[in-house]
Amino acid sequence: MSTESPIRVLLAVDEQQTRRVLAALLSLEQGIQVVAEAGHGDDIVHAVRRHRPDVAVIDAEPPGSDGLSAAVRIGGHCSIVVLTSFGRPGYLRRAMAAGVGGFLGKDASADELAAAIRKVAAGGRYLDTELAVASMTTGDSPLTDRERDALRLAGVGATITKIAIELHVSETIARGLVSSAMTKLNAAGHHEAVHTARRQGWL
Repeated sequence: MSTESPIRVLLAVDEQQTRRVLAALLSLEQGIQVVAEAGHGDDIVHAVRRHRPDVAVIDAEPPGSDGLSAAVRIGGHCSIVVLTSFGRPGYLRRAMAAGVGGFLGKDASADELAAAIRKVAAGGRYLDTELAVASMTTGDSPLTDRERDALRLAGVGATITKIAIELHVSETIARGLVSSAMTKLNAAGHHEAVHTARRQGWL
């Protein structure tokens, strides 16, 4: 019998039933132990600090803080596997830039997730083949960092005034950033622009 310590895993997935099923299936895997669960993005950093997992499995779009924001904050404390939906290949590039070691579709099997956890825990990378191929055939985001930030805020209902405050710019500049993003994405309104950017993984 192996005397090696199990890989300690934080499972941060939005949908409770899915999270519980994954936790149960991963508990059957030799050498893997789910030590904590989180269903809200704002709980991820706290859970990592409290439970000190070796690997955090993070939903790309949990409620609250988004998965990549959490990944940036915990990247120095544990390895990270991000679960995301297909059809958002641009997200892969941003995840890799944030130091994410594993990248899987949300419909990945428990076996594949376990393989990804083992790989990143050992210091390697694990990329879903279809997502990796899609990322190579999808162009870079046309949005600047400021335009993306403005559009992200607009997507959660922020007014121009709120966007201006958050980005430390004038309302005129804030309105221009949203308008520029809409133009680049050929969108009639900011809702359509947000939808397009999210679908492409640019937001």
